[in-house]
Amino acid sequence: MIQNNIFKYLFVSLALLALSSFISSCESKFKEIQRFHTVSFFPASEAEEIRMQYIDSGRVKAILTGKKMLDYSNVAYPFTEFPEGAHLTFFDNNRNKNTVVADYAISYTKTELIDLKGNVVITMHDGKKLESDQLYYDQKNEWLYTEGKYKASTDKDNFTQGIRIDFDSKLSTIKAKNSYAESLQNE
Repeated sequence: MIQNNIFKYLFVSLALLALSSFISSCESKFKEIQRFHTVSFFPASEAEEIRMQYIDSGRVKAILTGKKMLDYSNVAYPFTEFPEGAHLTFFDNNRNKNTVVADYAISYTKTELIDLKGNVVITMHDGKKLESDQLYYDQKNEWLYTEGKYKASTDKDNFTQGIRIDFDSKLSTIKAKNSYAESLQNE
């Protein structure tokens, strides 16, 4: 009888040991499977203190500067990210200087959409200015829009502000919703 109890105890102990080994190996395999299905998300390349120029027909058309650029051309939906902001200077056909500044920018390659965030300011050579917290630029259609708040000014005394605006890249066609205009001129 004592011998049977010892065998039972030994059998139960071995069974528990085998079960715990099985459970820990399953857990190990589960963690391994989780790691296998986790997407590694690393940029294909990284650059700091960048300055890129776009030149066409011997003329500088645009200059892009930024503290950091991350190139994710190695993913299914490639994009380029400027996590510390971007500053774009572009020149029109008459060599007039215009600027776009944002705290953060991301450019999606396949959709040709650029998303600008944080203190976005577009300044045109003729004094027109647009400010917003977020602005999208559709490169294919040369169209800009925001669903958020904006302030657009034609000079230092006259401005329009509101929520939601669409306009072409030359600021000649503007579609504004929920907006109002003000003039700060002294009478």
